[in-house]
Amino acid sequence: MKKILALFLLLALLPTMLLPVTGCKKKKQKAAQIVLRIRGEGEIVIALDDDNAPITCGHLRNLVAKGFYTGLTFHRVADLTGSGGWIIQGGDPDGDGTGGAGVTVKGEFSRNGVANTRSHVRGTVSMARSSSGYDTASSQFFICAADCTFLDGNYAAFGYVVEGMEIVDRLAALPTDANNRPLTPPVIESAELR
Repeated sequence: MKKILALFLLLALLPTMLLPVTGCKKKKQKAAQIVLRIRGEGEIVIALDDDNAPITCGHLRNLVAKGFYTGLTFHRVADLTGSGGWIIQGGDPDGDGTGGAGVTVKGEFSRNGVANTRSHVRGTVSMARSSSGYDTASSQFFICAADCTFLDGNYAAFGYVVEGMEIVDRLAALPTDANNRPLTPPVIESAELR
């Protein structure tokens, strides 16, 4: 009788004993997002890639939390390939490609010794930087409206557009002056973390 009772107890406890083995898979968390509200256009939602660019993503979270991007523009629309490799660039408080947030971050890309496997395909969001050094990214970023894989390994890709690619396409088609500045630069009304 004791053996039967012990067996019954073992069978009753078996599911809870297996729980740590079968039930402890860690759920993959949804990527944090930055929502850019573009005046007259709508929202561009960017999922952050903390696995490939944790320093950059942390820096951008801080800037967004401080309201840094509110009122800034997309000051550059450029075809980097000469055959439709369009990007839109924004995040410069000076509005002309020379400004930043007053602090720079390490460039998280392979040429700078950091493994970053995110490719600059359509929808990728990456940090702009000065040609004077790898660790000069501050607040400016660009969104690829087309595949620009020749940028891989040279710029810190930190996220990708999950909503609003049609807005990116419209901005990439804006008329520009000879310096790739939109004749009417689109305004970022707000940026927030989601």
